[in-house]
Amino acid sequence: MYRDNSLMPKEAVRLTALGILMDGGPRLYGDLASAVRHFTGRIVGPSLDLMGTSLEVLRLEGLIDALDGAVGLEENSRLGITTDGRQAFETLMRASVRAPSSDGVNKLVVALKLRFLHLLEPSAQREQIDALIGLYETELARLNDLASHHADDPGLLIAWLEHDIAQVEARLAWFGMVARRL
Repeated sequence: MYRDNSLMPKEAVRLTALGILMDGGPRLYGDLASAVRHFTGRIVGPSLDLMGTSLEVLRLEGLIDALDGAVGLEENSRLGITTDGRQAFETLMRASVRAPSSDGVNKLVVALKLRFLHLLEPSAQREQIDALIGLYETELARLNDLASHHADDPGLLIAWLEHDIAQVEARLAWFGMVARRL
């Protein structure tokens, strides 16, 4: 993790793999690899930062294991999450999200938190939603400050900032609705 307790790209991939196993149970190696690539690729697009994490590393670290007794990971190995993997999942889910949240990896982390939020205890779910609300409140304040500083500038900056501000306000409203449901 970075010093601010936010996830590095490889940890986002790790969270993706562990979350998929936590949520759906054991999977074949090839199916898990495809599911990780599909989800991360659709959120972030092609990214060299996200392609470096191997499922073999997760096995070597004791976070996942072949359930069929295979020594290595083969295309047909059936993989499951270990106790250490469950603990790692919890730690990764509780990580911070870096501002601004529009960065590709941060967008992936937010999507992962929302995808796997239901796997956390209710109090931990609320903590994560509150943290995301705080992130967007900070982002909104930053954008509003920038817009007020450049209010009289010519060009399209203000229109672009107003667009971004509207998106952040919509996210805050949505997360507020989610928080009330928890």
